[in-house]
Amino acid sequence: MAHDNPPGRRDRLNAVVFHGSVSGILVFLILTMIYTEEAGAFFDTGLAWVSQTFGWYYMLAIVAYLVFVILIGCSRFGSIRLGPDHSRPEFSLLSWSAMLFAAGIGIDLLFFSVAEPVAHYLAPPDMTPESQEAMRAAVVQTFMHWGLSGWGLYVLVGMALAYFSYRHRLPLAIRSALYPLLGKRIHGPIGHAVDITAVISTVFGIATSLGIGVMQLNYGLAYMFDVPESLSVQVLLIGLVVILATISVVSGVEKGIRRLSEFNMLLALALLLFVLFQGHTLQLLDMAVNNIGDYLAGFVAKSFDTYAFAGEEANEWKMWWTIFFWGWWIAWTPFVGLFLARISRGRTIREFVAGALGIPLAFMMVWMSVFGNSGIDLVANQGIIELGEQALNTPQTTMYTLLEHYPYMGLTAAVVTVLGIVFFITSADSGALVLANFTSILSDVNHDAPVSLRIFWSAVIGLVTVALLMAGGLAALQSAVVVTALPFSLVLFAIMLGMVKALKLEGRKAEARRQIAGTAPGGDWRERLDRALDTSTRAGAAATIEHAIRPALTQFAQELESRGQSANVTEAHIEGEPLSSLTLQVDLENAASFVYQVSPHRMRTPSFLPADDDYYVRLDVYLSEGGLEKDLNGYTRGQVIGDVLSEYERHLHFLALAGQGGSVQAMPGSVGEPPLEAARS
Repeated sequence: MAHDNPPGRRDRLNAVVFHGSVSGILVFLILTMIYTEEAGAFFDTGLAWVSQTFGWYYMLAIVAYLVFVILIGCSRFGSIRLGPDHSRPEFSLLSWSAMLFAAGIGIDLLFFSVAEPVAHYLAPPDMTPESQEAMRAAVVQTFMHWGLSGWGLYVLVGMALAYFSYRHRLPLAIRSALYPLLGKRIHGPIGHAVDITAVISTVFGIATSLGIGVMQLNYGLAYMFDVPESLSVQVLLIGLVVILATISVVSGVEKGIRRLSEFNMLLALALLLFVLFQGHTLQLLDMAVNNIGDYLAGFVAKSFDTYAFAGEEANEWKMWWTIFFWGWWIAWTPFVGLFLARISRGRTIREFVAGALGIPLAFMMVWMSVFGNSGIDLVANQGIIELGEQALNTPQTTMYTLLEHYPYMGLTAAVVTVLGIVFFITSADSGALVLANFTSILSDVNHDAPVSLRIFWSAVIGLVTVALLMAGGLAALQSAVVVTALPFSLVLFAIMLGMVKALKLEGRKAEARRQIAGTAPGGDWRERLDRALDTSTRAGAAATIEHAIRPALTQFAQELESRGQSANVTEAHIEGEPLSSLTLQVDLENAASFVYQVSPHRMRTPSFLPADDDYYVRLDVYLSEGGLEKDLNGYTRGQVIGDVLSEYERHLHFLALAGQGGSVQAMPGSVGEPPLEAARS
């Protein structure tokens, strides 16, 4: 049933998820810092067990996630918006791409772009080391670990969170994607357990990335300023970066994270072009095209290659490379998925899938090909043996060693160090923002969690990173992330089932709307023209609510009550908005309720319409499945009743089409609460 949103409601802590997550992380920190050697051995044993027992499962799961999002994007559901029908993207394509790039890849590009291809050339899993075959396959194998497969995970969770939160006004949390399967039980112990799993997985995923990043940052400072490479220095660096990340995350997505992401994208592009044009440009371009072709041609076979017939050494390679990467991507999925949802409201599912898969993939392939092939060339053709040894033993040093063989080393080393610092900050700040949102109950999914909670999670990320470095550096980081990602991989399959069920329901509702044509508002055509050009003031919107919408909804509910239906009208306060939203709810026996909600939203006045103010008020209509592209400003009482009746007829027809009226479960719309998806911009 509906309930009012009381005046003055504020965001609050989700105590169960917060304390459950913190308790699990605290136990890990204490045990790891006290029993450092034992913890390192435990993580190594855990990685070996997961790889041997579930290696095949990881390979199949990653393919399943990717195939699912591509099918959804290409299907008829691809035109559905991640938000109400009238919503549009908040960020430009450039800003959106930059944030995709910085949050989803980050500092790991610097760490692995030279080291991984060179390592695959020198020590491939199933071919002769340092052969032409190994040289051709090295970068392609790197593409496998950084390409479509991993980004399919991010797209899956980002799509699900944006869909359920911005279209159906559920909390911006992993549990919301399970509503079609669990219903209101997502607000109970099962939902709490899912979110706790997501928080812990996220913390380990981010800590792994930051641990890898701080090792490279420490080497960069040692290279440039003779700062010693040691755990104590790395701890100080983590503390410094956490402080900077906290400053950024306090600034929010618009001011802090977006600007840092755009800056880093441009700086990374400049470094890429420098290496491309200072090296063997035409040869590198030839190799890039060749690598891309090999990747696309062999994608299916490589995706299922478990090295089952390649011997024990190849299986160990798979454990430290492919299985680690799949576990790492899964661990990062709640964090990056929520962040992608946060920056993608208003895009269609098809736009989101195509952009979030294609944009990072294109940049990654060019980046990895240019740097990877340049490194392999130094080792194979120019005899720089040191670079090969570093790739296998100290990968954080390889980027600097590569750049030593290009001009302006002082400048390029500084650029790499700055890139590392800013990548470090963007990963930490967006991670803290996401973790704060995960552990909060937000009154508006367009707003972020309180600043104090973001600061807390910045500190936790730093502490977990220090603990993992103490437990054994890179090996412990790799092992911990694979082990902690395993339970969350099961949640991802549940998210897929939830999306299928919700989208099928929405498809049936859309079919019902097409079959029952709506009645256009009547009245004189001049009045309709006035309405089309209207940019209503708050006073005008208030008059429409008072004289048309409220009496129309009340009259309709009373008429239904007189005919034996259960109907009521509720009014809800919207924080920061003097006008209230009104909701008509009709409860049908053993069937999904009909919901018709009208909510005021302050919007920027389009430049092509005459107006006395920079802002105007829309009176948007929301049904239980999300918002409609409809503004009731200027409607008369009779026109509002006519529109409500049309929507009610469509709802009844939808139930009839479904064929099992009693089994139709509607998606939630936080009935009676103010809609959360309309930005005040």
